[in-house]
Amino acid sequence: MTAPSENPADLDRQNPEAEIAARAEAFRNWGRWGEDDVLGTLNFIDPARRVEAAGLVRAGRVVSLAQAFDTDGPQKGWRRRTNPVHTMTDTGTDAERGAQGFPHGIGGADDVIAMPLQCSTQWDGLGHIFDHGMAWNGRRAGDVVTSDGDLVTGIEHAASVIVSRGVLLDVGRHLSPATGELEDGYAITVADLEATASAQGVEVGRGDIVLVRTGQYARTRRDGWGDYAGGPAPGLSLTTAGWLHRTEIAAIATDTWGFEVRPNEFDAPSFQPLHQVVIPNMGLTIGEMWNLDELARACAESGRYAFLLSAAPLPITGAVGSPINPVAIL
Repeated sequence: MTAPSENPADLDRQNPEAEIAARAEAFRNWGRWGEDDVLGTLNFIDPARRVEAAGLVRAGRVVSLAQAFDTDGPQKGWRRRTNPVHTMTDTGTDAERGAQGFPHGIGGADDVIAMPLQCSTQWDGLGHIFDHGMAWNGRRAGDVVTSDGDLVTGIEHAASVIVSRGVLLDVGRHLSPATGELEDGYAITVADLEATASAQGVEVGRGDIVLVRTGQYARTRRDGWGDYAGGPAPGLSLTTAGWLHRTEIAAIATDTWGFEVRPNEFDAPSFQPLHQVVIPNMGLTIGEMWNLDELARACAESGRYAFLLSAAPLPITGAVGSPINPVAIL
């Protein structure tokens, strides 16, 4: 079988079905870690990789990579995705007025939050996307995710796993040094990823968590959210699937809503074709809506683009995604 082309110009823009199928078959990891596997490419993270990552900590600087979780978020209601709603159930006013019923003057505050699990900085779990009714590792989608949640590959399985060597690829700054931002609709290629890594003097390898900065998040903070949620965006080309597979990275995240380039690279109707290849077939965990701007500045200042990264999901039983506060430690 001929390997699918890594040149976007070779894509048959009228036939997304064939282009997706070719990559799904070529880069499928079903059975690689056994028939009962629930982690996919997160299996590439081992204790040795974590020890190596810990050795990258020089200054002890901690950078949060999360967007804010509040009502001023990017969501616009598509598929019932809303911004977080934060409600106080006990307040200082209640305490001042003695309305809480506690003895000897003690008072307190409590709160609750309601939100979709993928409304801000988050991981896509392995039960999030299916390919022709099939989920990760060749399971029937209906046997995996039901109204009770993801019964097999729920995000809780990754709760103590996602700590590894992080690598920032600041593609936005490498390709657009004047602005640090890629234009919406720009499809990031394998050549772009490799050129950025080379320019930064960093290598990508097994067990790494790769963070791709496009600069789109910085643009929204300056100009407003606009169509950040679901609209045109820079992102990875479908043709990067082979690179994602052969580098044996554990996970990848971007500063955009949807990880891959939007509009997608086809004239015929399509929706998130790279998701369809890498989640159910490759078993790759994907992060979206990460805030990579402060990290990019820190890496540029130090000249080091690899660091210890901790990005544990909340162990929400049966969830197909999770909000996170990932931290890079330099």
